[in-house]
Amino acid sequence: MELQYGADGTPFVMWGENRIQLEVKLNCEEAVLREKAKKELRETPEIVEQALREFRKLLKNNTSLYVPIEKDEFLMKFLRPCKFYPESALKKIEAYYEFKQANPDYCHDLLPSVIRSPYQHSIVSILAPRDQHGRRIVLVESGERWNPQDVPLTDVFRGIQMGLESAMVEPQTQICGIISIFDMKGLSFKHIMQFTPSYAKMVLEWIQECVPIRVKAVHVINQPYIFNMLFAIFKPFMREKLRSRVYFHGTNMESLMKHVDPKVLRKRHGGLLPDPEISGDVLWKMLHHYEEDFKLADSYGYTKINNNK
Repeated sequence: MELQYGADGTPFVMWGENRIQLEVKLNCEEAVLREKAKKELRETPEIVEQALREFRKLLKNNTSLYVPIEKDEFLMKFLRPCKFYPESALKKIEAYYEFKQANPDYCHDLLPSVIRSPYQHSIVSILAPRDQHGRRIVLVESGERWNPQDVPLTDVFRGIQMGLESAMVEPQTQICGIISIFDMKGLSFKHIMQFTPSYAKMVLEWIQECVPIRVKAVHVINQPYIFNMLFAIFKPFMREKLRSRVYFHGTNMESLMKHVDPKVLRKRHGGLLPDPEISGDVLWKMLHHYEEDFKLADSYGYTKINNNK
């Protein structure tokens, strides 16, 4: 299965009858999405206009934060998850870039040219049809496909960040959110030994406080008994809101399909998507097409001198 290019140069891949690509514009279901945005996010033309105006004013007061405040599409990434409350969006954007500043080992150079191994080994994927609620599906293979000697835990997290960075620019994902599927088949002590409470605290701070994306559900599948040891590291740092959205299915794929339409799941997960699967390297090639966009996004953040305000 190889990457293809549309007439406008946009890369995409076909999986059965599904055309999968990064969607920087709303798709043909725009009316449905507009109604969903209005109902769930308070998104109306009047509220959007006022929120953008107030958000810009707040950002201009933070002279150490370098972001493209004149670009509506950039500001919408933070306004939508915060339901267009400018003060909440300000806290989110500040937390997002404070996290990057505080964790340079994990957040520097989030570029496809730098981060390839999690995709080469098909550990991280966002290439699947959206679920029945229009949500982007993030699949992380945290067991038998992951050899920490080949792909350190730092690179796995960096790969997840880069994948979500691309999803965050999609208006539909901003509106509908994401779900995550963690396939733990083959999880062993060598994997668990990579994790520490400080790492778990950092990752959950990123998910719960910083990343501007709606995490609607986390599904854990094929977890062996020793997964309880891993979850015990993360559980103390999980807030009730996130904990209530975590589902454990084990090997019961019927349980998973009660939440996720089988049309968007791989066969090995009980779904109906045809073989072969899309390899992680195809996803990397798609992301690499947007290398310059990633470089631009990577240039934003806290700086001592800001010449763009």
